[in-house]
Amino acid sequence: MNRTATSKPPRAVLFDWDNTLVNTWPTIVQCYHDTFTRLGMTPWTAEEVQDRAHGSLRDVFPKLFGVRAGEAERVFYETFHRIHLERLEPLPGADRLLARCSEIGCFVAVVSNKVGDNLRTEMAHLGWQRWIVRAVGAKDAKRDKPAPDPIYLALDGTGIAPDETVWMIGDSSADLQCAHAAGCLPVLVGGADLLSASLLEHPPRLRARNCHELLALL
Repeated sequence: MNRTATSKPPRAVLFDWDNTLVNTWPTIVQCYHDTFTRLGMTPWTAEEVQDRAHGSLRDVFPKLFGVRAGEAERVFYETFHRIHLERLEPLPGADRLLARCSEIGCFVAVVSNKVGDNLRTEMAHLGWQRWIVRAVGAKDAKRDKPAPDPIYLALDGTGIAPDETVWMIGDSSADLQCAHAAGCLPVLVGGADLLSASLLEHPPRLRARNCHELLALL
């Protein structure tokens, strides 16, 4: 989609984190595998993880594990803290995309369902705090995505209202729902073949296959 035909230039760009700016699927798949295995359950395949693992753990795990949700979360994070930084991999063009957003005067933030402290640790590990002004993660706001609360928190104190000049960019239905709920412009990045039903209900205004195409939309 061509931005000039569909939207105004952004004043703020809010990015999802996992698999929008960084490739974390190998870490997420391993964490889910270890969690299911330790709890005596059949692990999801990598494809099933990519299809299903889009909410925050505080929303998803009680539905998956019931009364054992707390135990499951502890196992998940045992694996996560052991491997997440060594496996953290920026997606191609992500750094240039962030730099360009900053260069043209956009307020740049991350709105993620990764726990806030872990999100900010990864951001600092990559040195991206020079471009990203604010990072809002799971448990930072009262509710996580797809609720609009994290967007409101990201914009709090900026004087920027959540409207179509605020782009919410992400790879999942939770990102699109969050953008719609807040009144921002929803932008989908990556493959959308697993999101057809959600796309019909919460369609993106702009789409791009990767960070390079996102850069071209600015």
